Amino acid sequence: MKIPTYAYLLPALGLLAACSSGPSQEEKQQAQAETPAKTVTTPQDEAVHLPAPYESKSVTHRVDIIDWPAGKTPTAPAGFTVTEFAGKLESPRWAYVAPNGDVLVAEATTLPKGTKKEIAAALHLDRSRSLQPTSANRITLFRDTNGDGVPDVRTVFLSGLNQPFGMLVLGNSFYVANTNGVLKFPYQPGATKITAPGQKILDLPEGGYNNHWTRNLLASKDNSKIYVTVGSGSNVQEHGPANEVRRANILQINPDGTGEKVYASGLRNPIGLAWYPGTTTLWAAVNERDELGDELVPDYITSVKEGGFYGWPYSYYGQNEDPRRKNERPDLVKKAVVPDVPMGAHVAALGLTFYDKAAFPAKYQKGAFVGEHGSWNRSAYSGYKVAFVPFQNGKPAGKPEDFLTGFLVGGDSDKAYGRPVGVVTLPDGALLITDDAGNKLWRVSASSPPRTTAALTTAR
Repeated sequence: MKIPTYAYLLPALGLLAACSSGPSQEEKQQAQAETPAKTVTTPQDEAVHLPAPYESKSVTHRVDIIDWPAGKTPTAPAGFTVTEFAGKLESPRWAYVAPNGDVLVAEATTLPKGTKKEIAAALHLDRSRSLQPTSANRITLFRDTNGDGVPDVRTVFLSGLNQPFGMLVLGNSFYVANTNGVLKFPYQPGATKITAPGQKILDLPEGGYNNHWTRNLLASKDNSKIYVTVGSGSNVQEHGPANEVRRANILQINPDGTGEKVYASGLRNPIGLAWYPGTTTLWAAVNERDELGDELVPDYITSVKEGGFYGWPYSYYGQNEDPRRKNERPDLVKKAVVPDVPMGAHVAALGLTFYDKAAFPAKYQKGAFVGEHGSWNRSAYSGYKVAFVPFQNGKPAGKPEDFLTGFLVGGDSDKAYGRPVGVVTLPDGALLITDDAGNKLWRVSASSPPRTTAALTTAR
């Protein structure tokens, strides 16, 4: 009998797991004594409780993704309707609405890098579908020509990319952020496909902890600059500072790729970027570090100050030193900025959009919607939803609240149907959410549900 290839890999996987190490019990006790629990006050006077590090055990607790049952959707508050905008995608990670209303969706995923991850991918051991053996590496275009909330054009807009994520249209140029650099392509409004070759205008570092491969793009309000997010190459700089050059930053460049500078730093993994409506105040959604316990460290959304330092890796949520980097850079710790809104520990806050339309009730207007991909380093699941943060007069005016839920099966189950990532506002005022694990796009509207494709066919 032929022995499957994967059988030879199992001992190696076990050996790799056995070789993983962390702080000793003595080191944990010392960290708790030297870094006691404390309460931090945000710029909006919200109290944030930070337990002592290692107060709870650091655990790996991943979901088991199963397919969405036929007809089932996530759940929104009363008065909203959730429909499937599109399905049968391959890890739809991020969405961008072009100036002409076209919806562009980057299909890409985390790839196995390193022996342990390659083995896990080969054995299909990642039940959360975060790690795949291949990536689609394309951008798909959706167009709703009659405004009924159902796209009637779907085409591959751009292919042959390298883990694409952020997208941007500036004039007659289309930009895409691959994991290893920013590309610029010629663009014509209304085109359903790009065939011309792109020009790489900026090299970016790739790889790292959980890969941290996502690179987002946002133009300045006057279109003179482009902001580029680059996540860290480690959890807490355990591979040394040389591994983090140009990382854990929001970079700023000119549209031709020149003039690079670090706009803000100490942001472990900044992903969502948005301007608060009617202002030049930049906001970001940021993933914080792992392996300090269930409630450390809160992920957050925050206004981003030019030249601001946000703590990583030396401190968290302001000037609270990480015991793993203690006394290394007291000068940086002293200047660390306290983020505006804690979203919860390990929720994986990724997507960010401010609601600038009028279709939703007044409560939601100019508030923030945040896509929370969901935890893996927490004993009880957190995230796996789209949260809403109310704003008034340009400032956060309340704690995050659930908006779109139902991605988790619930109860004592370790199963989930999907994981939300990107959140964008459509021209008609509906929200569009990418579900990379469920391979779907969800549309949330405050009006009657759109007609289905089948209904349109019957009407003809």
